[in-house]
Amino acid sequence: MAEKLREIKTKDITDTVAQLCQRANSELDESVLAVLKRAQESEQSPQGKEILHQLIENARVAEAKNLPLCQDCGSTVIFLEVGQDTHVVGGDLETAVGEGVSQGYTQGYLRKSMVSQPFSERKNTKDNTPPVIHTEIVPGDHIRIICLPKGAGSENMSRLAMLRPGDGREGIIDFVVRTVDEAGANPCPPLIIGLGIGATSEAAMLLAKKALLRPIGQPNPDPEIAALEEELLSRINDLGIGPMGVGGTTTALAVHAEARPTHIASLPVAINFQCHSARHKEARL
Repeated sequence: MAEKLREIKTKDITDTVAQLCQRANSELDESVLAVLKRAQESEQSPQGKEILHQLIENARVAEAKNLPLCQDCGSTVIFLEVGQDTHVVGGDLETAVGEGVSQGYTQGYLRKSMVSQPFSERKNTKDNTPPVIHTEIVPGDHIRIICLPKGAGSENMSRLAMLRPGDGREGIIDFVVRTVDEAGANPCPPLIIGLGIGATSEAAMLLAKKALLRPIGQPNPDPEIAALEEELLSRINDLGIGPMGVGGTTTALAVHAEARPTHIASLPVAINFQCHSARHKEARL
């Protein structure tokens, strides 16, 4: 006899998403704050040091007064890990998530930034819907929900390159460092750089975004990829862009790279920028 699936109510999903949206926009994770404080201590530029102080103070005030960390409360990107032994009851999953985003942004008085018909009317949807949802089926009887508000300043600097296989490691470094240099102050440094290497073009872009969810500064478990992350971070910080582009030694706080097997004739490399306001919260139902 088949085992009974665990039921999860759509109302619980909606309520959870609403809370995550509000918390993600006002509470900067302690691990991010710790990295910002270390950067403030090591930053060589007086202006850059002062900018880092202001970013830390901004995070303190936002959490204390339940205010958004940034005026751009972002597109709402939701990552779902859905256990294969769950059964969503009371409606459909994507509608429940969308309703949670609507409630969260409305109840939290967060800026609504989504517009319909992106190339003509661009009419605000007024509740920050629809969210961008990525769903993965995993073993187990739970649903893990991760909310990642993504501001446009950093998102607009995203890039994809379909390198030649022969470009190899040096080709990846050249592309990433050049892209960060060209972005300058636009993505609001200090940055977290998400890289997706391999797979296909669309999968590489998703890998790059998911790389931003890793605890900040945690190296990839593969030593070769971890060494690439370390060299890239050093090369990027040598650019001298500095906090908010005022100059300095802290252009990036971390580089997170993920790699997947790819076609013999391909070497996709995707970059997703995360600004200093590295916001995401998660819950498990």
